[in-house]
Amino acid sequence: MTPGVAVVLAGGKSRRLGRDKAAVVLDGLPMLARMVRLAGDFCPAVAVSGRDPAPLVEGVPWFLDAEAGLGPLGGIITALEHYGTSCLVLSCDLPLLDAATLKILFAAWRSRPEHAVMTTFQQIETGFIEALVAVYEPQAAPLLRRANEEGCRKLSRAIPAALRHVVMYSTADARPFFNVNTPADLASVLT
Repeated sequence: MTPGVAVVLAGGKSRRLGRDKAAVVLDGLPMLARMVRLAGDFCPAVAVSGRDPAPLVEGVPWFLDAEAGLGPLGGIITALEHYGTSCLVLSCDLPLLDAATLKILFAAWRSRPEHAVMTTFQQIETGFIEALVAVYEPQAAPLLRRANEEGCRKLSRAIPAALRHVVMYSTADARPFFNVNTPADLASVLT
């Protein structure tokens, strides 16, 4: 059993990187195409939020946020309300995310408590929530909307801890969650 759909977030402007991060080619594939492929190995349907993925990925449905300018929060709200099912949410800029990590996430998701609306990873040392490697339930949408109305766009604060089901991990195991935001980040992945 897996979530009904995977949504790859690719709506960012890549300002800090200085070029479109979704189009950055690593190991022969644009980062967006790599993430769509990885998600497709686990979910029966994959969509891209925030941009038309062509020509980076052909034949993948996509959508714009129902309300522009909300960042990842907007993409997740739109996906949950559109699909009405559990959604795997992945950021397109995670070049080291792997199948083993998603298997751990899905095992946790399958054993989540009934009240949990988000299943994700949490770093032991810092408490950091990996909100862009997570499974969200449709019941998370009203919580995300309310957080936005209150001026909170930080996903780790939008879903209360009591409603999250987390897999704890150590900084020593943080490699899959590394995201590319700057030229230095990209250089560290390429070396």
